[in-house]
Amino acid sequence: MENHLILNLRQRQERWEHESLSPYASFSDESLGRDVYEEPCDIRPSYQRDRDRILHCKAFRRLKHKTQVYLAPEGDHYRTRLTHTLEVAQTARTIARALRLNEDLAEAIALGHDLGHTPFGHAGERALNGICPEGFDHARQSLRVVEVIEKNGEGLNLTREVRDGILNHQTKGTPSTLEGKIVRISDKIAYVNSDIDDSIRGKIISEEELPKDLIEILGDSTRKRLDVLIHDVVRNSEGKDDIVMSDIVSNAIMELRKFMFTHVYTNPKAKGQEKKAEHLLEQLYEYYCKYPQQMPAEYQMFIAEGKWSKERAVCDYIGGMTDRYSISKYKDIMIPSVWNIF
Repeated sequence: MENHLILNLRQRQERWEHESLSPYASFSDESLGRDVYEEPCDIRPSYQRDRDRILHCKAFRRLKHKTQVYLAPEGDHYRTRLTHTLEVAQTARTIARALRLNEDLAEAIALGHDLGHTPFGHAGERALNGICPEGFDHARQSLRVVEVIEKNGEGLNLTREVRDGILNHQTKGTPSTLEGKIVRISDKIAYVNSDIDDSIRGKIISEEELPKDLIEILGDSTRKRLDVLIHDVVRNSEGKDDIVMSDIVSNAIMELRKFMFTHVYTNPKAKGQEKKAEHLLEQLYEYYCKYPQQMPAEYQMFIAEGKWSKERAVCDYIGGMTDRYSISKYKDIMIPSVWNIF
């Protein structure tokens, strides 16, 4: 009897989805599937398996030492790329549950959406985009991480819906599922509010400097702004085959984002170290292109087998580094050690 129940847990969950979720939800048993067929799990539906694979992959663990906005900040409470990812996942699950959409799919996309981010945040992305022949975009790189880099070149073999959501999580993207659209909007909700919070903590701006007309709409604290934004998404998306905000709230957050670009994202006080970070990655790229044998064995193997070009392999290796690892490698390569005969 117990074995019978275990073997049917996945089917029971899939049946529950059809009975309980919105007709606009992405149902696990209707997934477009994986590039390489796998026998279904007897316990977890497909999107739960994807979430678990992302959570346990090496690229996810490295997010804890990658910059969100501030490079190597002093203090324990500034966001990293990992804490940002968790905040996006939490917001996405809240919205998905309220709209009776597939929480597991939304969470899997959210956990994977920034796996391709470079060390030093967007400064690192700019550096690699400027020097890599194929360019560099963190959304495409996140997809590359789960498709071909993880598991020594095998990838995670995720479902198409999760990969689509990861690729299209930026504002310019068009996800094919409502859960993907939830992550796209949750990303914006999370980073605008967390960046304000970190910038106030770092004394780059103060709450009083935020535009009064926008604060009247969105709220005068992080908690209130999150509440307003999430409620607005739910109210305006309920019963629709789309994920949208009201015009007034959507315009307000876009204007607040513009304020952040002017006062934070391009502020010399907050971003004064970024040119150094860009120069560091550029020099690492030049070095490893000249000496690819200094990269880990798997990257050398991919080049030798003709799977990746040397430049692509170098870009993947550097893009996967954490802030502190890239600094450590730079010191090892570029800074002479003190000579000691003992």
